[in-house]
Amino acid sequence: MPARVHAIIVARPGSSSRAQLLRTLDAVRSQTSPAEAVTLVMCGDASTLRESEAVGAVVEGIIEARATTSFAEAVELARPRVSEGSAIWLLAQDTAPHPRALERLRGTLERSPSAAIVAPKLVATDNDREIVSLGVSMTTFGRSVELAAGELDQGQHDRIDDALGSDVRGILIRGEVRDALRPDPALAGADEGLDLGVRARLGGGRLVLSPSARISAAPDGPAALPSGRSRRAYVTRLAQLHRRLAYAPAAAVPLHWLSLLPLALWRSITHLVGKRPEAVLPEWGAALTAMLRVGAVARSRSRIRAFRSSTWASIAPLRVTSSDLRRRLDDGHGSEGGAVSELRFFSGGGAWAVLAALVVSIASFTTLLAWPALGGGELLPLRQTISALWSDAAWGARGTGIGLVGPADPFAAVVAVLGSLWPSGPSFAMVLLWILALPLAVLGGWFAATRVTDRAGLRIFAGVAWALAPTFLTALVDGRPSAVLVHLLLPWLFHSAVVAHRSWGAAGSASLLLAAVVACAPSLAPALALLWVVAVGIVLGTGQFRGVGRLLWLLVPTAVLFAPLVFWQFAHGTPLALLGDPGLVWAGPQASADAAGRLALAIGFPTTDLAGWASLVPAAIAAWAPLLCAPMALLALGAAVAPRWRAGITLLVVALAGLATAFFAVGITVSFAQGAGVAIWPGAGLSLAWVGVVGAALVTLDTAITLPRLRVLSAVAAGVALGICAVPALTAFHAQRSVLTNGPESTLPAYVAAQAAGDRPLATLVMTPQNDGGLAVEVVWGASETLGSQTTMVSTAVEPQGDDVATLAVDLLSARDFDAPGELAAKGISYVLLAELPGDEGDKARTLRAAAIASIDQRAGLVHAGESDRGVLWRLEAEVAAPPTLTSAQEGSARLVLTIQLLAVFVALLLSIPTRASRRAARAQSRIVGRAPDEPMILPRHAEDRSPLDEQTPVGAIEEPQDEAALTDEALVPIAESEPVEEPAEPAEPSDPVDAPTDVDDERPDTTGERDR
Repeated sequence: MPARVHAIIVARPGSSSRAQLLRTLDAVRSQTSPAEAVTLVMCGDASTLRESEAVGAVVEGIIEARATTSFAEAVELARPRVSEGSAIWLLAQDTAPHPRALERLRGTLERSPSAAIVAPKLVATDNDREIVSLGVSMTTFGRSVELAAGELDQGQHDRIDDALGSDVRGILIRGEVRDALRPDPALAGADEGLDLGVRARLGGGRLVLSPSARISAAPDGPAALPSGRSRRAYVTRLAQLHRRLAYAPAAAVPLHWLSLLPLALWRSITHLVGKRPEAVLPEWGAALTAMLRVGAVARSRSRIRAFRSSTWASIAPLRVTSSDLRRRLDDGHGSEGGAVSELRFFSGGGAWAVLAALVVSIASFTTLLAWPALGGGELLPLRQTISALWSDAAWGARGTGIGLVGPADPFAAVVAVLGSLWPSGPSFAMVLLWILALPLAVLGGWFAATRVTDRAGLRIFAGVAWALAPTFLTALVDGRPSAVLVHLLLPWLFHSAVVAHRSWGAAGSASLLLAAVVACAPSLAPALALLWVVAVGIVLGTGQFRGVGRLLWLLVPTAVLFAPLVFWQFAHGTPLALLGDPGLVWAGPQASADAAGRLALAIGFPTTDLAGWASLVPAAIAAWAPLLCAPMALLALGAAVAPRWRAGITLLVVALAGLATAFFAVGITVSFAQGAGVAIWPGAGLSLAWVGVVGAALVTLDTAITLPRLRVLSAVAAGVALGICAVPALTAFHAQRSVLTNGPESTLPAYVAAQAAGDRPLATLVMTPQNDGGLAVEVVWGASETLGSQTTMVSTAVEPQGDDVATLAVDLLSARDFDAPGELAAKGISYVLLAELPGDEGDKARTLRAAAIASIDQRAGLVHAGESDRGVLWRLEAEVAAPPTLTSAQEGSARLVLTIQLLAVFVALLLSIPTRASRRAARAQSRIVGRAPDEPMILPRHAEDRSPLDEQTPVGAIEEPQDEAALTDEALVPIAESEPVEEPAEPAEPSDPVDAPTDVDDERPDTTGERDR
């Protein structure tokens, strides 16, 4: 005799929900074997349903519940209306059974005496050939795994009838066990079907699949998982943790409970590596909630214990093993759906271009490899130990001045990273930077060009053009490390930032690069902020809201690193000082704010000597040097009318932003060197402008110039012109026109450097007579004045910072009788150095220095320690006080600032780590950003017919249908193609040997790890 069936339908109010409900009720009424009774539970206002004749004709009763009632709680409200011995059929407003669904469920229940639950095949409402759910299992650690979700229904699973669990929607529960098998409200709406299957198996029964019983299910009903990514992550993780505590042996429950927070920390890291930052907060919320719900865990364990008649060993054969899970999550190499383009760095000649640049660099700076350190210009030695390097990068006592406590410049962290690359001698890292600068520039330019063109020859042209930029070569010749680093970092920032909205991996990398660029050149912050606002606006306009979230992250590391310094400068009333150049302030040659200087900036030169031409040839000839940059300018302007004009105009906007930055920089003076004001270096703005110029020129060459020979001729002409323009700079070192010097390894006398070896905290008072009769005073800690110890707190200050030693220095040189050694020792000063002004020393400076020597020699307690090219040195005979320590409040501030900054950088690093899935996703998308639908497509020719500058796009970019969207993308740079549909996958536990899948923007969608019920 067929079992009597009582259907329970759970619904929520709303216009769309009402339509779904009426469809479901009609499907229930149309069953070939109809249910004996139907009860409707409305989670909300049910007044309109009570008045509906269509509803009344099907249901025997309507129960009105609170709007917050869960599916499990709603089912429990309807249970008293179910007659004794009746099977329960669980439905929701969005589950419309096919006509013979209940007939086949009943038949399966009758044919399987051991079946406690029968589960149907759920198919998509809008496509009944797509499987929504057919069986659920779990891993050893309780992670639920869908067995067939998202697959095309070809009958491949119709012979499977045994599963550990299923989706709760549409299941038929045998009447004899209905009291023991109730959906658990503590699961928060996830994994109820899996939990019922586990409990049925423990009670001696089993869950049987009935693939022939089909039910259409929508993804937004009361029994489905939440649609929001964060909410879904929360409920699925909470359900997993609750089941773990409910299933574990009694002795292991406390251990599981104690492991919840450490596991949350570990899984937060895996979420970030897997490009799922939106799952981090839900992870912690689920862990804390599971820890606090002791009563719910006790009730669940009690239900299991009361019904259990089998051992947990009966479940083991139905669990998903680690190897099975790995196969489900790994769709394999080559499943990208056709890669749009390959990188072809080696086969495309990029490696040879980098190697050639290395040869040119060694030829230009031949003797640098024999130098232990670089000097001249803005160059200074680095700390002798790695710990001291990173100490300079942290909030605390600064390395210049006495009693000066506060934030470090973010540039100090960049210096620390650079110095850490050569731990045995950090200063030598700067020598390597100068040697490798040209090849690194070519490498960066080449990779940046991959976002604009697929042609191998044009990528090489871009790398060479970027390395031969006049502003970059000027920075190398003049010894400006921050400017060199900015130029090396900008192409990588462009490469990652233009696709930052696509994936969290690119966003993480771009956020770190943005922080490094702004740290090296704070004057670029306004221009970069403007470009960021434009990018966010366009992404919002194209409806890529998830991409906006990734773009918002770009600013987080930069904001966190600069926040302490911003607070300091605003507190001292000098907010404009935030734009000051970091490192050593040097009054070197640069374009001024007059007409000649601004003209030099407009044609791309940061100094009026035009990248060395004014020093190499007569002025009349040097005046024509800017014409060598004209081919690049003409090619860039052509991008505005190229087929890919949207991308071209965007790149021209970048160039204008950089040029405007350079124009404003030369008119702003916020830094001081030896008391003289020094304008902001305009070369950083010109480097940003060069990004736009080179990119726009590539757009013109790639799309506007269609004749291969003309394209080759144009690129060669522009490249040769830039090569000629670079000749004075590349020969300046051998022609003695460069300020670069061999060291020194210390700016202090060798005696002091030896005493302070290992970065011992010894203080030296350095006094330098000025040509105007003034006296420059500073305190240097350690063996030398170093690049990382420089701080804009001092270089941009308009009043003394920390303890004012100026009065003490003046008194030391005067005839005033006082205990000079005692006061110096009280401030922790061990040595006094009277330095000589670099360059030509005027009469006033010489007179002051002679008087100072005579005065200090007469001071008791100051022993003349010798003279050197650094100046005259005296040593204190008094007992020197220990360096001042931080107060408890200052230590607390230092720990707080350091923790927050490290956390932000750590998160960005985890996001930027590439995974197998993210690399696969990157290959599946076009590298070109901003491709226009009307630009000409050129079919690749045979290899023997290709010329170096006429490399065509790969075949996949033209012939594969999945690339059509990329080829018709109308978004602007840095706007890319519309986002793919995302279906996140929950990661495995730390013990599961499974690669954590990334965000779907970094991999193909995966539906096996998380169920869209």
